[in-house]
Amino acid sequence: MLEPMTALGIAMKAVGWIASPIICDLFKKCSTYLSFDASEKLQQLGPKVLLLERVMEAFEQIPDKPRLERLFQDLKSAFYEAEDILDDVEYHCLEKKIQDCTLKSDSGALRHKRCWVKKLLPMGSPLKNKETGMQKKQLKDSLERIEKIINNAYKFVENLNLSTISNFNEAQADLANSRGVVTTSSPPTVVIGRDKDCDKIIEMLHEKEGEVQTNTNSRLCYSTIGIHGIGGSGKSTLAQLVCAREKKDMQEKRGGHFDLVMWVHVSQSFSVGDIFKEIFEAATGNQCPQLNNLNTLQVKVEEELHGKRFLLVLDDVWCSIKEERKRLELRQILFPMKAGEEGSKILVTSRTKDALLVLGATEPRCIPICDLDDNLFLNLLMNYALEGAIIDDHVRRRLEAVGADIAKKLKRSPLAARIVGGRLRRRPNAEFWTTVKNGKLVNETMGALWWSYLHLDQQARRCFSYCSIFPRRHPMYRTELVNLWVAEGFVRSTNEGEDIEDVCREYFDELVSTSFLQPGGGDLGRGDYYLVHDLLHDLAEMVAGSDCFRIENGCRESGFFREGKRKSWTGDVPRDVRHLFVQNYDGELITDKILELENLRTLIIYAIDHGTSVEEKIIECIFKRLPRLRVLAIALSKKFGSLIAEPAIFSAPESISQLKHLRYLAFRTGILCRIILPSTLSKLYHIQLLDFGQCQKLEFPSADLINLRHIFCLAGVKFCNVGRLISLQTLRDFIVTKEQGYEIKQLRDLNKLRGKLWIHGLGNVKSKDEALEANLAAKEWLTELTLCFDDGYAPCSPEVEAEILEALCPPMGLERLEIWYYNGLGCPNWIAGKHNGGPENLQEVEFSGWSQLGPAPELGAFPHLRLLTIWECEWSTLPDNIEQLTSLKRLVICQCLNIRCLPTLPQSINEFKLIDCNKEFMESCRTKGDPNWQKIEHIPLKKWHV
Repeated sequence: MLEPMTALGIAMKAVGWIASPIICDLFKKCSTYLSFDASEKLQQLGPKVLLLERVMEAFEQIPDKPRLERLFQDLKSAFYEAEDILDDVEYHCLEKKIQDCTLKSDSGALRHKRCWVKKLLPMGSPLKNKETGMQKKQLKDSLERIEKIINNAYKFVENLNLSTISNFNEAQADLANSRGVVTTSSPPTVVIGRDKDCDKIIEMLHEKEGEVQTNTNSRLCYSTIGIHGIGGSGKSTLAQLVCAREKKDMQEKRGGHFDLVMWVHVSQSFSVGDIFKEIFEAATGNQCPQLNNLNTLQVKVEEELHGKRFLLVLDDVWCSIKEERKRLELRQILFPMKAGEEGSKILVTSRTKDALLVLGATEPRCIPICDLDDNLFLNLLMNYALEGAIIDDHVRRRLEAVGADIAKKLKRSPLAARIVGGRLRRRPNAEFWTTVKNGKLVNETMGALWWSYLHLDQQARRCFSYCSIFPRRHPMYRTELVNLWVAEGFVRSTNEGEDIEDVCREYFDELVSTSFLQPGGGDLGRGDYYLVHDLLHDLAEMVAGSDCFRIENGCRESGFFREGKRKSWTGDVPRDVRHLFVQNYDGELITDKILELENLRTLIIYAIDHGTSVEEKIIECIFKRLPRLRVLAIALSKKFGSLIAEPAIFSAPESISQLKHLRYLAFRTGILCRIILPSTLSKLYHIQLLDFGQCQKLEFPSADLINLRHIFCLAGVKFCNVGRLISLQTLRDFIVTKEQGYEIKQLRDLNKLRGKLWIHGLGNVKSKDEALEANLAAKEWLTELTLCFDDGYAPCSPEVEAEILEALCPPMGLERLEIWYYNGLGCPNWIAGKHNGGPENLQEVEFSGWSQLGPAPELGAFPHLRLLTIWECEWSTLPDNIEQLTSLKRLVICQCLNIRCLPTLPQSINEFKLIDCNKEFMESCRTKGDPNWQKIEHIPLKKWHV
């Protein structure tokens, strides 16, 4: 008999993807090509699939489970096969249409590129045998196989006595393997029931060394205190609360006990070098230098800790007494701590007491995390369920009564309270809450997670289970996940005209709202990232089954940072895996274990070790041996030192054209590595995203990639006739030249562009009419725009240049605008405020290299401006109306040698920066009593750079 959690896992795997909309979408799409009535077929199959879903939810109680599991495995295999065949069909149809339209365009029958693209995008005509060869028959056979398996499974279920099967809700969850939440040092907005524990720990932290039982080595300047307990019990939250109080004391200058408070998340898989780097960055607030020697890194940390009384929080430490090597590495982390001042403390959180003892805590200093009492736990649940809800007192009292019963079933698990409470908050009515109360699924933490999972949208479930491909505690970024979900085809839009990325963003937000994804902090240059709690990661793994797999080959044989030989990964990869994550590039691993996975859809190789060369022959083998790939990412990591650095010039193999299913290609190089793209790249008609990292001067062979949505590289993209790509959303820079196919009119129909756009070479635009063809005002999704006139080309007359800038009026929603090297006569009306429309909500403006003499132009169109930067401009004064910019917070003036005096500045400014300007002017701004000094006297922060 299967164990309960085994049965639960099998059920999760099946329900995770055997969803009626997935099957229905497949049949509807195929019916378009095979000319059959999908509605009639779905009327037969739809109810059967729904029944099979419900049966899988009661899987634990079904006799002959192995047979039913085999049927579902067969169904999944057939489903994937049909998807691949359908994708082949769509590829060949698109290829034929592109070839036909190219011939017509060449003959002059098709005059406008927009018509050319629109003719390609619809995909709705029945197939003809001569167009597709064997694909039509293969697709039909595959659908018949799916239908047969569904019917067989349905017949099997019909023979069961379903009336005796209660519900999957009776499944019991096992908490033995619960894992701790991953966090930064910031506690949740509301922390309930931990004040006394916090006070107790702070009292220990503030005790003098003579008052406590010190470590075995009494000469150490620090002692260790530890918190231990099961995953999801609140250890990290308690440590966060302690950390926040100590930081607050420091910031408010109350004579804080510690000079330095640091937070480092250790995790199960760590390197000593990486932990030293994090300690250095936590101590200094700066990025750690790139050091290859562990001893040098240790000395750097010691220098920063020298003479300081510090508090170091080591969160989520994993260790067992039996793990001798890990014990040694943990103790190695403590080596630099000896440089601190007496009275320093280390606070550790861990699932096990063993880890605390290894790091020097004595038995009395190992504090078990306490369960909240019933009242406090109820308050915690109700905070998650009703925080911010606007309901009358009668409804609130009724919900609180039902909530008390629900709380009893969650066994005081803070994680379960967070997950279930988040779901309850979305439907604050007694009927729904009572349904939850009467169910039995919320008995234990995993049951609560499973219950919440089933309440996700079915497409959101598939997106969530995909997250199991990444290692535990892996930072996930919204844009990156959305692009991957789109490429994998996990999401279908139900509304015509709705952008698929917008649908995926909604699912991402749903996962955040329900705590399946949790805020993890911010990253320099990349924004906020999110984490999957370890218990939820377990759930995702169970749901994904063998579809997702990861190879974490990140550990080295020596303990030194960036030193030693990497250990060979010796495990086995499931043959039926579809999505594979590999921590580090390893040519031998790819050759021996990965190239045989012929059904692989995703291959993510996260990082490239410094000094490791990516061999062209290995990449060519991937292209030839893994033809079903939809996602191929080499060096997906954006960390310094993890990109492709060798060889210096990489020629992508011509065989890339064999990846007909490919949607997402990331081949991320460093700035010194150049990629040469083959002409066959133009055969990737399904491609949606191309990411080449910091590569520069990239030249694309053609504009046949009409499904392309995103192009990422550092600078210098050369893409002839890019205007055909009307689905394009990301194009960081566009260079206007005199060559055909690089005119500014190429931007006319790219109205889905988002984020940043830098337009170079505006000196090659010769008239106002030509500039108007860029149609910038229609690009409502742009947030940042740079207009650059001087790229080494001969400029046109000042009068014409003024007309050109007038014609380049940005969209209304723009947030940041930069204009470089403008030599025109006068300022456009959309800057002066004499033009309806324009970017009226602009937050930041930078003028650089303007050559006009006299006063700077008035900025009447930008009443909400918060940052004004003027760089190397010839103006003699700032804008006359600057005092009216009452939202302005920062003013930066750099290398403007003609400015001698300041006008009256708005009182809203809180930062004024003057860099390399006229010496007398700079001196007057620093001379007390001078008129210029009086104009900036009220500004709190003033900076000077000469």
